[in-house]
Amino acid sequence: MNLVWFRNDLRVSDNKILGKACEGEQVIALYCFDPKQYELSEYGFKKTEKYRAQFLIETVKELKENLKKLNIALFVYYEKPEIAISKLAKDYNIENIYLQKEWTRDENEVLKNVKENITTSVNVIEIFDQFLFHPEDIPYENYQQLPEVFTNFRKKCEKYSKVRPTLPIPNPLPERNLLDSTTKIPGLRDLGLSDFDKDARTAFPFKGGESRAIARINEYFWETKKLAYYKKTRNGLLGKDYSSKLSAWLANGSISPRTIYWEVKRFEKEIKKNQDTYWLIFELIWRDYFKYISLKHGDKIFHQGGILKKEYEWNNSSEALESWINGTINESFVNANMRELALTGWMSNRGRQNVASFWSKELKQDWRVGASYFESLLVDYDVHSNWGNWMYNSGVGNDPRDRKFNIKRQADMYDRNGAFQNQWLQETLF
Repeated sequence: MNLVWFRNDLRVSDNKILGKACEGEQVIALYCFDPKQYELSEYGFKKTEKYRAQFLIETVKELKENLKKLNIALFVYYEKPEIAISKLAKDYNIENIYLQKEWTRDENEVLKNVKENITTSVNVIEIFDQFLFHPEDIPYENYQQLPEVFTNFRKKCEKYSKVRPTLPIPNPLPERNLLDSTTKIPGLRDLGLSDFDKDARTAFPFKGGESRAIARINEYFWETKKLAYYKKTRNGLLGKDYSSKLSAWLANGSISPRTIYWEVKRFEKEIKKNQDTYWLIFELIWRDYFKYISLKHGDKIFHQGGILKKEYEWNNSSEALESWINGTINESFVNANMRELALTGWMSNRGRQNVASFWSKELKQDWRVGASYFESLLVDYDVHSNWGNWMYNSGVGNDPRDRKFNIKRQADMYDRNGAFQNQWLQETLF
């Protein structure tokens, strides 16, 4: 019996892990809502708050239905993976566990615990499957050769690397393979979180799940053809169509970067090819780059000095943190973005750069506190992109120029008429 352990690859299409497991005669699948992910981090925030948790619950519900069509049962537990997997391995005589390879601190710790709780006769098979450019296809012999400047990485990969084709959904297994899984998908309250109604003003009004990701591509690429204007609008602040909004589905793996890439290529062939269409691929390469940076530098992405090991005089003011979170500091543009995040779990890319720069370079507060708050709230949290971007904006990462944002100038450039600020500053947050 093969077990597919789903983590950040919650899809059935273009999923190499699932495809490999389905080469066996019998397959079951597992997803764990790990209690550790709903506890307080060392910085005092829940690692996963209600917005991303709700998106994840919706995603897992659809994954279960999609796997059922393949006659594969998805077992879902609100339990530590090492406990759930140990039990499944014994109950179903598991021979092979297939999973997407992760490499950051928390994920490594969980896998270590899993291996310690199963017999050595169970094979654990990890597969890289979250990249645009697969690790075997990048033009570097080892990760230590990876450049510290994104542009160098991008140009070399664009010249020498190819994006692999997408994989089809596996054929359904025989009906007898579908076991009776009576496990229950938890709700927000089960996870210790509060129910909420989605704010009507949100720029991210979407639900989780593989079909929702495909629907968003169809809408943004083919129905409205907004992709043809992506670079021109990507620094927007209001509404759902200033950017693709695909990051949340990418983050939990309910769509693959390869799927998006090849859909962009089809759009370029059938509709239009320009700088705007290229720029979405450009952003996918940035996403890859932060993953490779964490592969190269390991846990340094969580250290105060970052990958540069820089020593700054960081402050830790609870008053500054409260004002920044609540949107009550002396910069209305920062305040509006922070309130949008608190009320919706979403913030634009332009907003993220500004509030991170303000936190670390104006208030001179420990950047890791800000990164941890983002981890808690963002519906599209990705460990590599979040911590990589925070390092970048805080002077301890991959920005060779160590820039600081002029917040007032940024507000004038991107919210000249104040519409965004007016939308989020109409009432007090708490």
